[in-house]
Amino acid sequence: MKITGSSDTAIQADLGQRLRRVRLNLNLTRAALAANIGLSVDTVRNAETGQNVSLETLIRLLRGLGRLSDLDLLLETDIPSPVLLAKRLGKVRQRASGSHKKNEPDRWQW
Repeated sequence: MKITGSSDTAIQADLGQRLRRVRLNLNLTRAALAANIGLSVDTVRNAETGQNVSLETLIRLLRGLGRLSDLDLLLETDIPSPVLLAKRLGKVRQRASGSHKKNEPDRWQW
């Protein structure tokens, strides 16, 4: 799913489907997952159907699914300085120079 341009509701629904897919791949029932993380089955169902759940609930679900480390991908913790970014990118061309025609013929010929 392309998140940019999607509505909040569409993103929540996609996230819920992904949570459900991970749970099913682990062969866990909603009841088993809910019991492991201390939530109700209805809360797990709400998350999987794209309902609005709290950040704490999302963290518990990810922990219970063994995917808590995926939160590291959410936001970078080590943001490089602008100077370091400039060094990484090198010199970026700002404008086109156009074509230059020489009026004077080359002096050196072989």
